[in-house]
Amino acid sequence: MALPRLTGALRSFSNVTKQDNYNEEVTDLQLKRSKLHEQTVGLDLTWMKIVKFLNEKLEKSEMQSVNEDLKDILQAAKQIVGTDNGKEAIESAAAFLFKTFHLKDSVGHKETKAIKQMFGPFPSSSATAACNATNRITSRFCKDSLTALVQMTTDEYGDRVLFGKNLAFSFDMHDLDHFDELPINGESQKTISLDYKKFLTDHFQEHSAPDLKPVEKANDSFLWCEVEKYLNATLNEMAEATRIEDLCCTLYDMLASVKSGDELQDELFELLGPDGLELIEKLLQNRITIVDRFLNSSNDHKLQALQDNCKKILGENAKPNYGCQVTIQSEQEKQLMKQYRREEKRIARREKKAGEDGEIAEGLLCFDPKELRIHREQALMNARNVPILSRQRDMDVEKIRYPHVYDSQAEAMRTSAFIAGAKMILPEGIQRENNKIYEEVKIPYSEPMPVGFEEKPVYIQDLDEIGQLAFKGMRRLNRIQSIVFETAYNTNENMLICAPTGAGKTNIAMLTVLHEIRQHFQQGVIRKNEFKIVYVAPMKALAAEMTNYFSKRLEPLGIIVKELTGDMQLSKSEILRTQMLVTTPEKWDVVTRKSVGDVALSQIVKLLILDEVHLLHEDRGPVLESIVARTLRQVESTQSMIRILGLSATLPNYLDVATFLHVNPFIGLFYFDGRFRPVPLGQTFLGVKSANKVQQLNNMDEVCYESVLKQVKAGHQVMVFVHARNATVRTAMSLIERAKNNGQISYFLPTQGPEYGHAEKQVQKSRNKQVRELFPDGFSIHHAGMLRQDRNLVESLFFNGHIKVLVCTATLAWGVNLPAHAVIIKGTQIYAAKRGSFVDLGILDVMQIFGRAGRPQFDKFGEGIIITTHDKLSHYLSLLTQQNPIESQFLESLADNLNAEIALGTVTNVEEAVKWISYTYLYVRMRANPLVYGISHKAYQIDPTLAKHREQLVIEVGRKLDKARMIRFEERTGYFSSTDLGRTASHYYIKYSTIETFNEFFDAHKTESDIFAIVSKAEEFDQIKVREEEIEELDALLNNFCELSAPGGVENSYGKINILLQTYISRGEMDSFSLISDSAYVAQNAARIVRALFEIALRKRWPAMTYRLLNLSKVIDKRLWGWASPLRQFSVLPPHILTRLEEKNLTVDKLKDMRKDEIGHILHHVNIGLKVKQCVHQIPSVTMEASIQPITRTVLRVTLSVCPDFTWNDQVHGTVGEPWWIWVEDPTNDHIYHSENFLVLKKQVISKEAQLLVFTIPIFEPLPSQYYIRAVSDRWLGAEAVCIINFQHLILPERHPPHTELLDLQPLPITALGCEAYEALYNFSHFNPVQTQIFHTLYHTDCNVLLGAPTGSGKTVAAELAIFRVFNRYPTSKAVYIAPLKALVRERMDDWKVRIEEKLGKKVIELTGDVTPDMKSISKADVIVTTPEKWDGISRSWQNRNYVKQVTILIIDEIHLLGEERGPVLEVIVSRTNFISSHTEKPVRIVGLSTALANARDLADWLNIRQMGLFNFRPSVRPVPLEVHIQGFPGQHYCPRMASMNKPTFQAIRSHSPAKPVLIFVSSRRQTRLTALELIAFLATEEDPKQWLNMDEREMENIIGTVRDSNLKLTLAFGIGMHHAGLHERDRKTVEELFVNCKVQVLIATSTLAWGVNFPAHLVIIKGTEYYDGKTRRYVDFPITDVLQMMGRAGRPQFDDQGKAVILVHDIKKDFYKKFLYEPFPVESSLLGVLSDHLNAEIAGGTITSKQDAMDYITWTYFFRRLIMNPSYYNLSDVSHDSVNKFLSNLVEKSLVELEHSYCIEMGEDNRSIEPLTYGRIASYYYLKHQTVKMFKERLKPECGTEELLSILSACWGQPGILQNSIYYIDSITLLTKDGGNRKFLSLI
Repeated sequence: MALPRLTGALRSFSNVTKQDNYNEEVTDLQLKRSKLHEQTVGLDLTWMKIVKFLNEKLEKSEMQSVNEDLKDILQAAKQIVGTDNGKEAIESAAAFLFKTFHLKDSVGHKETKAIKQMFGPFPSSSATAACNATNRITSRFCKDSLTALVQMTTDEYGDRVLFGKNLAFSFDMHDLDHFDELPINGESQKTISLDYKKFLTDHFQEHSAPDLKPVEKANDSFLWCEVEKYLNATLNEMAEATRIEDLCCTLYDMLASVKSGDELQDELFELLGPDGLELIEKLLQNRITIVDRFLNSSNDHKLQALQDNCKKILGENAKPNYGCQVTIQSEQEKQLMKQYRREEKRIARREKKAGEDGEIAEGLLCFDPKELRIHREQALMNARNVPILSRQRDMDVEKIRYPHVYDSQAEAMRTSAFIAGAKMILPEGIQRENNKIYEEVKIPYSEPMPVGFEEKPVYIQDLDEIGQLAFKGMRRLNRIQSIVFETAYNTNENMLICAPTGAGKTNIAMLTVLHEIRQHFQQGVIRKNEFKIVYVAPMKALAAEMTNYFSKRLEPLGIIVKELTGDMQLSKSEILRTQMLVTTPEKWDVVTRKSVGDVALSQIVKLLILDEVHLLHEDRGPVLESIVARTLRQVESTQSMIRILGLSATLPNYLDVATFLHVNPFIGLFYFDGRFRPVPLGQTFLGVKSANKVQQLNNMDEVCYESVLKQVKAGHQVMVFVHARNATVRTAMSLIERAKNNGQISYFLPTQGPEYGHAEKQVQKSRNKQVRELFPDGFSIHHAGMLRQDRNLVESLFFNGHIKVLVCTATLAWGVNLPAHAVIIKGTQIYAAKRGSFVDLGILDVMQIFGRAGRPQFDKFGEGIIITTHDKLSHYLSLLTQQNPIESQFLESLADNLNAEIALGTVTNVEEAVKWISYTYLYVRMRANPLVYGISHKAYQIDPTLAKHREQLVIEVGRKLDKARMIRFEERTGYFSSTDLGRTASHYYIKYSTIETFNEFFDAHKTESDIFAIVSKAEEFDQIKVREEEIEELDALLNNFCELSAPGGVENSYGKINILLQTYISRGEMDSFSLISDSAYVAQNAARIVRALFEIALRKRWPAMTYRLLNLSKVIDKRLWGWASPLRQFSVLPPHILTRLEEKNLTVDKLKDMRKDEIGHILHHVNIGLKVKQCVHQIPSVTMEASIQPITRTVLRVTLSVCPDFTWNDQVHGTVGEPWWIWVEDPTNDHIYHSENFLVLKKQVISKEAQLLVFTIPIFEPLPSQYYIRAVSDRWLGAEAVCIINFQHLILPERHPPHTELLDLQPLPITALGCEAYEALYNFSHFNPVQTQIFHTLYHTDCNVLLGAPTGSGKTVAAELAIFRVFNRYPTSKAVYIAPLKALVRERMDDWKVRIEEKLGKKVIELTGDVTPDMKSISKADVIVTTPEKWDGISRSWQNRNYVKQVTILIIDEIHLLGEERGPVLEVIVSRTNFISSHTEKPVRIVGLSTALANARDLADWLNIRQMGLFNFRPSVRPVPLEVHIQGFPGQHYCPRMASMNKPTFQAIRSHSPAKPVLIFVSSRRQTRLTALELIAFLATEEDPKQWLNMDEREMENIIGTVRDSNLKLTLAFGIGMHHAGLHERDRKTVEELFVNCKVQVLIATSTLAWGVNFPAHLVIIKGTEYYDGKTRRYVDFPITDVLQMMGRAGRPQFDDQGKAVILVHDIKKDFYKKFLYEPFPVESSLLGVLSDHLNAEIAGGTITSKQDAMDYITWTYFFRRLIMNPSYYNLSDVSHDSVNKFLSNLVEKSLVELEHSYCIEMGEDNRSIEPLTYGRIASYYYLKHQTVKMFKERLKPECGTEELLSILSACWGQPGILQNSIYYIDSITLLTKDGGNRKFLSLI
């Protein structure tokens, strides 16, 4: 079947024949260059050749000794060349030595000279060694074979001329029409080479069919002959075949192109020059013939060629195929196309025949006319939407003028002379020189930019006061600063400033800093706590310099500037006191990653300054991207203002960077090109050509010397930058050597002047030998390895002109601002430990170094010279004339950064991650340049925002992270949640692949050496390689310093890392420069990785591993092995003493027991004893005591008292505290049950004050023998303590009886009450199941009842039933209802006032601290609603209060609070009630209401309830079932932990209750406010920020008008209410109304609301389960009852079929809550602590008159019941009758003695009877503790003044609920003083 014809137009944009993968042979320059390089290197004798020669010629046995000799030669070469130039240089030098000595038997004068000329000064011993070794080798051969070896290499290639013309070839010159290629049907396409000659010869002969006439020989071809003629004519010599071939190819391409004859003529002229006119004419005349002849040469091949041509013609290009409706074809093109089609048909026919054999030619089948039509229509549709003149687009972007961009290049590109937007390679005025040794490109300095009209310099005197103070000593700002002044100093705009190095960018940063300060300047005061400024500098050296600069400038304003880097850690308080932080990108990233930790910090940052933003395209770029993205997202989410200022060197795509920093290009973008340098810079690039490494180095030295000499002759100073410390000396020596040899040393000598003598004296004092030696010749060196004072000396000598040439490393350019007229960079290979190899010097460093050229005061221009190898020349040229846009490196570290955001909680699902990527520079560049990031043009056109692509990226990375267990990624919903592993990785900056390694190799049973092996395999060390020249040294290090085995040995990189790490710990010395820098890198990272492993082990609960890793991490930090004496951590002790201590095996414990003179005696050093003794006592140590209480049979509460036992020394321990880790381990199961980190504070150490830690741990039956509690110091080796918990005498509590089953009863109708008045009170028709089951007992009997049922099951109705019974049966008596909180009393009162008082006509009164009615109204009341304390106070004097005796029923709500702090009061009330009823012989019914209890039976026994009155339902019997989610949050500190819960709170609302009411419980008023504001911030990012407000906004505004609290006004507008005791009563009512009526959806309340107000919600979130306890001054846990109570508020009986509770807790408590939220909590008594006070009350009331009475009284209490059931909890060893008796007698005795000491009672003569005293009565009446009364008695004097009285009053502020109690104290003081003092006091109050 013939192919259907496709018009060219359709073909051009249909993808009918599209083939995506172009498989071209690589014909790029790189390949050619590398081949050429190999050839040229091969010209010379190389080390490889020598070794190969020896291997071929010698026997194996001989080779062994020869190998030794070869090693010697290499070693000598290494000493001569130095190690810093890499292996290649050393081998090349070795070959040179071999060549030099191969015919000599000793080192003669000639040889010395040759070596010296090549390498500069060298150690003669090395040369001798090399000579001897060479002789030993050569002695095995005859002279001829050696000469043959040396000759062979030279002759092999003969003398070839290497030529090169400097053609600046530019690819973008001509834009062809874009078509698609036309592939062949059927046959898969072969790759085609453009190599003309090869093409004609090889291929055509291979393929020519025998029946075709042979093709003419290639040389006869017309083109070939003409070109050969032309070349011979122009070069006057025979042209080489290769050259002819190249030119033929080029010409053929041009002729076969689509261009018209005229266009071609111009191009050919450009290519061939005037000599080629004749040739051009011939070519154009015979154009068609040439192309045709070529095409017709062969059959099969013809098609290939044709196709190749058509491809050429149709210009296959990586650019998009914009369709064109009209295609213009030249005549010649038409011919070509026709031929092409003919060929296609012919082949198709042939294929068809082949196809009949069974292989169907696929090409034919895939043409289906229908499909074609669809394609065509589709293509036409697409063509409609594509702009026709596509080229226009790129140009338009450029047309916009930005007001502050001074870019001469961009200007030039806009002029008409500029060709088609192609690249302009180099600036004008450029000079080139090219000779045998090097090529030189000289770019002259540019003239400064003329001053514009509007430009006015800014004078400091015109600034305000703050500006003047900061710029003190300066007269005015320079040009650039003046131009940006307005924007920087007077607006809040984000800014990007691109300016050359040295243009004064630091002062621009200063302007923005001052602007920020001025915003916080009010009434002459700077509010320093309102803002922070962060300056991110790329290097630590720079950070230090910046810190100094800003500190000096800002000192007059009192602003504190601190450095925060890896070297300079700051404590939290220091950070808070600082206003400006100078940090590195990595450090700031870590700080903000933990940002929850320093929420306060990152939220108070108002200005972020990023220095050197062009680092975006280096390895550290991703860090900058993640910082900026995080900041920008924070700005958007919190609506806070953070200004970003980016400073950078000049970079080409400044617009992209501006977009990324969210800079408005019309206001904040400033771009200054080289014309704005304070001192214009001339740049010279020298490319040294030699391929042989040694020759290259020699040439570099030569070129360097020439450049230096030229500058020095002109009277300038020069700085020469080299890249290794030891290279500084070598270069200086070699320069001096050359100067002396050439007799030019005089130019360099320092000028003899009066100052010179002084300088000379200073130099002679220096301890640095090289500085002393070099100085007289006018040279010096400078590097970071020198002492600080020597560096300062060299800097001042250079500054004062005594040194002409300073050879230094790049640190000088970064750290110190020391300019010189000329700087020379010698060599651009620099060793990077991070990459583990030599890399090209970064452009950043080059710019920084060049920035030091030119001294602003003295020079008209500066000179920067860079000497590199020839192949790198163009690289640096293009970099420095910045033509490469900087790209993003973010993709490489996407996994790590995404994990960090997820751990931080800022990204929780795919959608947010996609949004997050849109804030990165990666996103900006992906859109600008999609192809680089693997996005095809088509994809970009379909999806211009790249949302799909970003989502793809996120999902891929999400899967990877999920597989590594760093996050949990639920693909169905797209939700991410962080895991412990991921958080650890994020906090410790561990890479994703390292975590994978850990997952693979790390388990609980690794030894120390295994751990080192695992750490060595971390991705962080991936780049470190082993180099030949290091192996010997590594071997030595392995043998001398490694204490553990190093798997992998010296040959493998992980073995090398292991060796370096162990050497670092052993403090071993290394020689090789690369090893030293590798070692520093390894140590720095290993410390971090081991810390991370420690956290992982701790989270996995592996005790032995955790302990081992914590020790290892200290071993690395301190550089001490664990078995060394811990005293080695003190620098004050001399080494020999420490060694002696270790030899004598004196442990710290032994030393503690010895006296100082004994120690001195043993150490043979009398005076050292005291020092050792002091140090021993400064090693932190603690003593621990643990007491355990079983709560249930499976849970123990441990109270651990930790007492510090060491002496504090600020120099050693700092000023804050010592951190410790503590964990409880079970040695048999190898498991950690609890761990925490705590701080022993300085003041606790000094006062020896113990710290109490309370936690719960699980136990299992059978009981283990013991658990260990281990405390280990976080920082000190050898500081640890162990405390054993023994279970020998532990008695577990009794098992609990089962719950009451809920019976399946018919719900009881309310008519069962049998009284219409009662029925009318209820708005429902039937009682619920629980009420139905208890109805009879409560309403129809008088027995005591205990009802345990979950919150929300209608217990209030139960109380009412019991009260109705009293009304029915005993109308004259009273009912007392006791509720634990005043809020609950209020709620009951509000309800019953209406229902009982108004509707039933019974009197209800409230008795609380706030409301105390008179006796009359109390005696008239029917129902008294009161609090436990109040009732206790009243019933104490029951004898004289009649109404107490009239009580027939006592209803105690929430009786399970017995176990809490206020429990004892309830115990006493019940005990007293029983006591009263036994005296008056009138029964009092007790009804207890509580949540579901574990030990209800005990409680029932105590309340003497028989089986009939006990109802204890299980927790699951809720009217609305409850679903509970518990989430753990890490974090040591409370506030940050709370902050990290905000996002999850918001998510919980979104996922569990988007439209139903939500209650959020927090622990404090402050938290209500913070949580509300955070939620509003999250709402702000939503589509509908007011989605939680369910009413008209105008109505809400009216309500807001009536609200007093300002925060509440803000939150209500968003549908969020706040509720806490600090609100005004009316505000509270408003909020309650709005929430109950669902007008606002979310209510944030303090925990009291859980008890107080009964409004349930669909979802309850408990945000944190701790609250701050003022008494112990720390955060303590909510009682479990409170948590249950809060959860009980979830689920609204009328509306929800299910309630939800989300509990956010500290992760270490998660297990505890999991257990107790589902199984009921036993109630224990807490009477023990306050027994004395209650005994006193009973004694004062006359109930107890003897010790026996006291014993009897105790047996009435609940405490007595529990003592028998759970003896271990109360420290009773066993429950035999005698033990119990003894225990109680002691208890009574102890309490009575306490009371006697407090002057409350008096023991009778018989030591049995007890008499109350006045003080005791006062204590009882006013409800005071006996200690308080004792204090009053001792401190109150008749002459006390007001101050004294106040101080006495405040001394009892330790009492709980102090505020409401103050009035009691005052009354009691009044009673006690009985003089004028009281009046004074009361008036004062």
